[in-house]
Amino acid sequence: MPTPLLALHGVWKSFPSGEDRVAVLRDVSLEINAGEMVAIVGASGSGKSTLMNILGCLDVASAGTYRVRGRDVASLDNDERAALRRETFGFIFQRYHLLAELTAEANVAIPGVYAGLAPEPRRSRAQALLTRLGLGDRTGYRPGQLSGGQQQRVSIARALMNGGEVILADEPTGALDSHSGEEVLTILDELNAAGRTVIIVTHDMDVARRAGRIIEIRDGVIVADHRVPRPVTPGLPPTHPPEKASAALWTGLVESFRMAVVAMAAHRLRTFLTMLGIIIGIAAVVNVVALGTGAQQQVLASISGLGTSTLEIFPGEDMGDVRSGRIRTLVVADADALALQPYAAAVTPTVQTSATLRHAANASSATVTGSAASLFDARGITLAAGRLFTPEEVAGRAQVAVIDTRTRDTLFGEGSAPIGDVLLVGRVPVRVVGIVNPRQGFGGNDNLNVYLPFTTVQTRFLGSRVLRSITLRVADDVEPAAAEAATTALLAERHGRQDFFIVNTDEIRETITATTQTMALLIGSIAVISLMVGGIGVMNIMLVSVSERIGEIGVRMAVGARRSDIQRQFLIEAVLVSALGGALGVGAAFGTGGLFTAFGENFRLIYSAQSIVLAVTASMAIGVVFGYLPARRASRLDPVRALSPA
Repeated sequence: MPTPLLALHGVWKSFPSGEDRVAVLRDVSLEINAGEMVAIVGASGSGKSTLMNILGCLDVASAGTYRVRGRDVASLDNDERAALRRETFGFIFQRYHLLAELTAEANVAIPGVYAGLAPEPRRSRAQALLTRLGLGDRTGYRPGQLSGGQQQRVSIARALMNGGEVILADEPTGALDSHSGEEVLTILDELNAAGRTVIIVTHDMDVARRAGRIIEIRDGVIVADHRVPRPVTPGLPPTHPPEKASAALWTGLVESFRMAVVAMAAHRLRTFLTMLGIIIGIAAVVNVVALGTGAQQQVLASISGLGTSTLEIFPGEDMGDVRSGRIRTLVVADADALALQPYAAAVTPTVQTSATLRHAANASSATVTGSAASLFDARGITLAAGRLFTPEEVAGRAQVAVIDTRTRDTLFGEGSAPIGDVLLVGRVPVRVVGIVNPRQGFGGNDNLNVYLPFTTVQTRFLGSRVLRSITLRVADDVEPAAAEAATTALLAERHGRQDFFIVNTDEIRETITATTQTMALLIGSIAVISLMVGGIGVMNIMLVSVSERIGEIGVRMAVGARRSDIQRQFLIEAVLVSALGGALGVGAAFGTGGLFTAFGENFRLIYSAQSIVLAVTASMAIGVVFGYLPARRASRLDPVRALSPA
C-alpha cells in the first residue's frame, strides 16, 4: 500500500491544569491520503482545533506518533517543522490573521519571503494568485479596506503561495455571511479538485458535507470516520510551483529589514519614544566629548600665554616663600649665563613694580614690568600697533614704553593711536612706542600693564639690580624637563645653594590637560550611563512590542518562519531604532552645540569625527545587546499560543 500523506497513531495531547493534566486528544489514530477532502467536525472543546494544530505541525503530540510522508515529526527540530509548514501546509484561519500594516499582495507574499523567493517572482506569484481568486484589483489594499470574504480570499492565496499541498482550514466560514462563505467553500472544492489535500475543521455539518470524508470527534476521541458522496468540481487552473532562490539568506536579510521599517512606520509614536533615550544619550556623549575637547583647547590656548615650553625662575623655595624678597642672588649675570646654554632659545630678565600712570587728566594704577623685548615672544604676547623696544634701548636705559590695549583705552581713549605720546609712569616720563594685546587666560590679569626696559626699571624705579624672575624659552628640539634639570644645576652651582625655584609651563600644561581629560572622562561616564538607560528603554519597549505583536509572530511561524527569521527581524528592528536614534542624537548634539556657540562669548564646542562614529557605533551595539533578549523571546514563542493569545 502507498504510504499515507499524513498518519497519526495513538496520539495523545494533554495540557497542565493546576497540579493535574487534562487530556484533549485521547489515543487518536488517523490516516489521510493525498488528494482527499476531509472535514473534522465536533463541538467546541472536542479537540478538533488541537488535532488540526498537530496535523499542521503548529503543535506536537504529548504521546504517540505523527508522520508526514512516513517521516516522524517528533524527530524533527524547530526549523525542520517550520520547513514542513512552509513547503507542505497552507493555513486558512477563521479570523484571517492578516497583518494590518501590509497590503493584500504583501500578506500573500509572506510565505515566499521565508522560502527565499526572489522579490520579482514572489510579487508576480502573489498577484497571479490574487487575480485567480478575483482580487486582481485589490492587491494594493490593506486588510482594513477589504470585506470579510475578500480577507479570507487573501488568506487562501497566502496558503497557496508556496504550493500549499495540504490546505488546513479552521472554521473558514465562521466569520463570513452565507454568500461569502459559499464562495470560500467553492474555492476549497476547486483546490481539492486540482489535486490538493484539503482538511476543514468545523462544527457546521452543512460545511462538513462538502467534503468526501467526515471525521467526528468528541471529548478528544474519534467517534466516527465515514465517506460521503460529493459532486465532482472542476479544479482551479494549475500554477507552477515557486522556484527556489539561490540567495535565500540575502533575500531574508533584505526582507527582514523591509518588514522592520514597515513595523516602525506603522507605530511612529512608539518608535520615537523608543528612540528618545538613545537620542538623549548619544547627544550627551557627543556634546560631552566636544565640550571636553573645547575646554582642553581653550586651556591650552590660555597656557600658551605663558609661552611655549618656558621656564620661569623665581627666588625662594616656592611661590609662597615669605623670605624670597630678601634673596639677592638672582641677577642679570644669571640671565647672561643661561643665554649661553644650548637649550636656551631666549632668556629675559624681568623686574616688576607698580606705579600710577598719568596722561592729561587721566590717571590709573598699573603694573610696571621691566624686561627685554624677547619677553613678548616668550610669553606669547602679540603686538597690536607700533614696535617693541630694541636691545640698544635696553642697554641705554631708554625711557620708552610698550602698553597694552586696556591701558590705551583707559588713558588715551578707546581705539586711539597714542604711538609717540608721552606717558608719566610715577614721576618718570616715557614715550609710547608700541601697543600689545593683553594676555588672555592663565597668567593674565585685568590690571593695566606697561612694559619698560628692565634696565630702566632697575635704575629709575627700584634702585636695585636684583631680578624678580628670569624667563627662559626652551629650544624646540629640547625636552623642557631636561632643560629644567640643567638650569637647576647651573644656577645652584653659581649661587652655591638652591635659593630659587622653577615653574615649568610644560608641566602646568600637562597637569591641566590631564585634569581636563579626567573631568571629560567623568562627565563622559555619566553620559554613557544615560546611554545605557536609553538601551534599557529600547529593551523594555521591544519587550512590550513582542507582547503586542504575538499574533503577528504566530502568523509568521504558521507560514513557515524559522526561529532565526523571527529573531533576526526583531533584532534588525532594535538595531534600526538604535541607529536612527543615534543619528538623531548626533543631529541634536550639533543643534545644541550651535546654540551654545551662538550664545557663548569665548567658548565653543569642538566636535570630532571619531567621537561621532563611536557614538553611532555604540548606539547600534546597544540595539544588538539590548535587542537580543526581546528578539530571542519572540523567536521562542509557541506558534499555537501565539495564534491564540489569552
